[in-house]
Amino acid sequence: MRLLIVEDEVDLAHALARAVREEGFVCDVAHEGEEGLWLARELDYDLILLDLMLPGIDGLSLLRRLRAERPTPVIVLTARGSLSSKVELLDAGADDYVTKPFALEELLSRARSLLRRAARQPAPVLSIGPVELDTVGRQVHLGGEPIELTAMEYALVEFLALHRGEVISRARLYEHLYDEREETSSNVVEVFVSNVRRKLGRDFISTRRGHGYLVDA
Repeated sequence: MRLLIVEDEVDLAHALARAVREEGFVCDVAHEGEEGLWLARELDYDLILLDLMLPGIDGLSLLRRLRAERPTPVIVLTARGSLSSKVELLDAGADDYVTKPFALEELLSRARSLLRRAARQPAPVLSIGPVELDTVGRQVHLGGEPIELTAMEYALVEFLALHRGEVISRARLYEHLYDEREETSSNVVEVFVSNVRRKLGRDFISTRRGHGYLVDA
């Protein structure tokens, strides 16, 4: 899953980025409203964490402009705790909000929940044939037995499982597994797919030649 953090407090932005990366997310960071809006328009993010008090375009204006173009889920990070402020955020298109200061565990839990709802998979445990995927504990079981996956293998399985029934191109998978800081070989997605098939069964991930991969509904 790929997240965008738009936060002008550099220390907080870096702490959030470190935390979400430790949770297995790919993450980009913007410290200004213009940069955040440009990234949100140009790249396919699964979730945006958006601060309100930004230089240039403020967070509320960014949210309204983004909502005219994209349905990307947004959690707003706000120091405004009044009811009228919360109503304004939700009416402007925010999917959720957390009030500063917030507990990191709560923010991550809200992020996971929103990602599942956005993918129309609200349950924390996804069952696909004999495979069970625990999106909170980041664990996979096959026929009741735990299967050890690497962090990247799990990320691949989770993304396909949350989009089951949908053909996902290799380019889109790559974009959601790696950010621009990382250098990898061109066939890395095929390598991960092969490893997952070896561990979970060859039929778990189907190939649509010339189009991409999918986990059947």
